[in-house]
Amino acid sequence: MADAPFPQPPIRSPGRRFFWPGGLSARLLILTILFVAGAGAMAVPPALAAFEEQWLLDRVRAAELASLATDVDPDQVMSEALASKLRAGAGVQTVAILDNDGNRFLKVPGPKLRRLPYLVDLRDRALGSWLSAPFQTLSGGGEGRMVRVIAEPRFYDAQFIEVVAPDAALKAELKRYLWRLLAVMAFVSAFAGGLVYLSLNFFLVRPMQRITRSMERFAADPEDAEARIEPSGRRDEIGRAEVELDRMQAELRTALASRARLAALGEAVAKINHDLRNMLTSAQIASERLAALKDPKVTQALPRLERALDRAVTLATDVLTYGKTQEAAPEARPMLLAPALEIAAEEARLSNDRVRLASGVDPADQVSADPDQLHRILVNLLRNAREAVEQQEGREAPAIIQVSLAQEDGVSLIHIADNGPGVSERARERLFQPFAGSTRPGGAGLGLAIARELAVGHGGDLSLAQTGPEGSVFELRLPGAPPRRKPAKKRRAASPEV
Repeated sequence: MADAPFPQPPIRSPGRRFFWPGGLSARLLILTILFVAGAGAMAVPPALAAFEEQWLLDRVRAAELASLATDVDPDQVMSEALASKLRAGAGVQTVAILDNDGNRFLKVPGPKLRRLPYLVDLRDRALGSWLSAPFQTLSGGGEGRMVRVIAEPRFYDAQFIEVVAPDAALKAELKRYLWRLLAVMAFVSAFAGGLVYLSLNFFLVRPMQRITRSMERFAADPEDAEARIEPSGRRDEIGRAEVELDRMQAELRTALASRARLAALGEAVAKINHDLRNMLTSAQIASERLAALKDPKVTQALPRLERALDRAVTLATDVLTYGKTQEAAPEARPMLLAPALEIAAEEARLSNDRVRLASGVDPADQVSADPDQLHRILVNLLRNAREAVEQQEGREAPAIIQVSLAQEDGVSLIHIADNGPGVSERARERLFQPFAGSTRPGGAGLGLAIARELAVGHGGDLSLAQTGPEGSVFELRLPGAPPRRKPAKKRRAASPEV
């Protein structure tokens, strides 16, 4: 029976989404206007409250001045005609005062009220009631609504003055003032938003668009010379981003060039690999025929020849996968360092005449490593050291390469020192990079890179410990510190029976 298909999640129809522009410029403009409008909206309640308070206080002062007309009359009696004129001029219905003895005097009488007015005390108001008063006035309904205002008198020596006035005029003035505030706020928001938008668009958005276009163009075609961003020289974060992008693009171009070179190298090696393996096979057949000659000198040299051919065949077989996969995992085991060093020195073409090897390694010293990979590491290091001392011009002192072994904290440290010219400061930065770390003309720059890769595969490392006019010292760190191998005991011959 065929396998049941995996259940598919239900397809949801896209719901209605809030429209939000995709461009950074449009978003910046909208957000700036909203923020400025929000800041202006926070100023509306205090402005309305201050306007209402001043309007009521103006009515109180006008009513207080109007009430002084009774003081100039000898009988201190106000006629209805005069009271009506005073009420109309001050815009109030009644005016009363409370003296210091607690007596209340009606200075300007008014008509009888049909409904009880609401109270506004201007002497001491809490912040919450002060801010909410205009909105209560605007939301209050009903025709003929009155407001009772209490304030401190200016012209009377009394406790307070009290006026009753219709709030229709106050409500109308508040509405007109609110619309003016909203219009000014809208204009300021649009104007300030436009200024902020233009400023940020010039200093931030346009440079970011320039960086984005350069990134997109570089991603489409890294080899395009026009895709390189030209730093503007700014010292802020935009300038730093431009410099870092320019540096990253340069490094990526270098890496791509190295990769293309590796691809071309791999293609060339693939073409000659078949012929090379045939040559090595012929060499192996010739070595087998030499083994049949029974010549002592041939018998002595043949094992080294066979080991070299085996390594060459292995490398020729694995060379096609070198650029595709990492090195094979090392099979580390305790091994004697001195014999491995001797074989590596012979393959690196060290001789007593031109470049002499001075080994400070005890024949019983051991390290934990893969024999084949350690051989490749040592050959690369010794060959590089030999080439460094051979290319030094005007050399008078004998060329010597010293090798020593130290073990500390469970780690084996192999030091390879030469008395060559040293490594230049420019070459140190890319010493272990493929195709970039060579210090001699015609060098491929792969020896140290391969050696370090093999050392890291062991869990260790390869580094330049010291360099200068007196020479260079490379340090190979390998995990593990095997003890020295004890010499094998000779067997005693059995005594003949008597």
